[in-house]
Parts: sequence; structure tokens; C-alpha cells
Amino acid sequence: MFSKSILDIDPAVETERLVNELRLTVQKRLQRRGGVVGVSGGIDSSVVLALAVRAFGPGRVAAISLPEKDSEPESVELARCVAQHYGVPLIVEDITEALTGFGCYRRRDEAIRRIFPEYNAQAGYRAKLVLPQNLLEEESLNLFSLTVVAPDGTEETKYLPLHEYLQVVAASNFKQRTRMAMLYYHAEKRNYAVIGTGNKNEHEQGFFVKFGDGGVDVQPISHLLKTQIYQLAAYLNVPEPIQQRLPTTDTYSAHQSQEEFFFRIPFDVMDVLWCAQEHKAPITEVSEVMALTPDQIERIYRDFNRKRRTTDYLRTPPISLPFD
Repeated sequence: MFSKSILDIDPAVETERLVNELRLTVQKRLQRRGGVVGVSGGIDSSVVLALAVRAFGPGRVAAISLPEKDSEPESVELARCVAQHYGVPLIVEDITEALTGFGCYRRRDEAIRRIFPEYNAQAGYRAKLVLPQNLLEEESLNLFSLTVVAPDGTEETKYLPLHEYLQVVAASNFKQRTRMAMLYYHAEKRNYAVIGTGNKNEHEQGFFVKFGDGGVDVQPISHLLKTQIYQLAAYLNVPEPIQQRLPTTDTYSAHQSQEEFFFRIPFDVMDVLWCAQEHKAPITEVSEVMALTPDQIERIYRDFNRKRRTTDYLRTPPISLPFD
């Protein structure tokens, strides 16, 4: 019979396996001395930092915090907390000036003002992209809207046309790609590898930027779902404030959760249903275990399938064209 225990892992066994594989891959296959981890103050990067310290020792791990002007202040504070917890000095690289040079904020705000002419980041306006949040209740496509938060805290949301959506995303993606460039600077000056922090939810559904946070040397946790990452975090004694923190995007100036921006359902529901779909569990059994109707489950499966299909490009490596 299908059950939620399908998500259970043995954290001790999985930690030992990942540490051994990480050490073998980085030091033997890639011929690198240690690892660089971009530390955001979130659960995924904290677990990866803990694994890297176990694999290489704190003296051969560089923990890098990469804030910019839209970042939440607690991100650096929590990054410093977890780095100190595992005995690794935190290197803080503020990338605001680099992003300004790329025109990241200017290009983004130009698109936003075509929808909300009054938008002015300097005056305290903030913005974020959101998807419909009622996936369990009704069928809805992954069509983004733009929410603007005025200085007085009032919010207004409007549908985001394709042209403006593409411009906002393209401009915002400078953030992940700039972080990638900085991580490789610190890796190459030390002869280290860049250790990725993306989990299975993000990799399989396309919640990453190509050659941004997806541009790494090794992906130690890309086979693990979010709820499994939390199991590792508890075993690895990740600081409690990080374990309790709601996963955020930390990309747009207005605060938002990963669920609000992309996943649309809670992780404890999504992960079970993802495994159920992967293992072809009978819908009737899944319905009983999850207290959801078959229609709700099939609706979520369709959303999974759409996200896989429409983000295939992100997972496609550079293609070498054949020559005669």
C-alpha cells in the first residue's frame, strides 16, 4: 500500500554516502582541492555546506554570501550563523554594483512601469511575480501576475503580459548569473569546485536559472526532495532558525515564498504526490492517504508534467552540432 513513508530516508546512511561521493567526485574526478558553496541562509545551502565540511574539512570549504539591494537582511545573518556553526569563515560579496552595471534593476523596473506607471523603487515600492495559488481547488495554468507593494503596504496585482514577463525575468536572472560568476572566481583562485545547492523539486520542475544557480560543478542534493532535505538538516544539526525559516525566492524586492512564486502547493503535499506519480501509485490509494480527491491529484500531476515539459530547455546541456 502507498504511504507517506515513501519520502523517508536514513539520514545517517545518506549523509555518509553523499560525503564519500562528494569527496571522490571533487578530489579524484575533478582534481579540485575543496569546495565553494553559495550560502543563502536557506535550508538547501546549509545542508550542502554541512556535507562539504564533512567531506573536505572546514579549511577546504569557502562559504560565500552574495546579497544585493533586494535581498532580505536576515539572509546574510543566517548565512553567517550557519557558516560559524560549521567552523567556516563567511565571505560576503555584495553584488549590487555589478547588477547596476548590467542594468538589472533599470531593465526590470522599465517593464514593471509599463504595467504600473507609478512604480518607483527609490520611493519604496516593491514588486514580485506570483502564480495562481488555488491549484488544489481549480485548474489553472502557470501564468504569472505582477504584484506591486506601495510604500504604505497596500498591494495591487495585475496580469503580466508576455513581453513584460520575459523582460522582468531576463533582467532578474542577472542576479543568479552574477552570483555564479562570483562563485567561480572564489573557486578558481583556490582550485576548488563549485558545489550546487539545488534540490530535486527545483531541478525537475525548472526552478533555477540556466548558467546561474544551475551552473555548478557537482550537484549533491539534486536527487532529494525538499522534505528529505529537512530530514538531512535535522541529522546534520543545521541551526534551528534555518530549519524553521520559510523557503523564499530572495530574488524580487517584495517578500515571497517559493510556494507563492512557483510551486503553488505546500512541500509536504507536493513531495508525496511527486513520489506517487514517479512510482505510478494507484490514484485511489494516493487519494486515501492524502485526503484529496482523484481530480485534485490528477490536476497536480498535470501541473508537474507541464513544468517538466516547458522547462526541458533549462536541463539541456550545450549541444554540439555534427560535422561532416
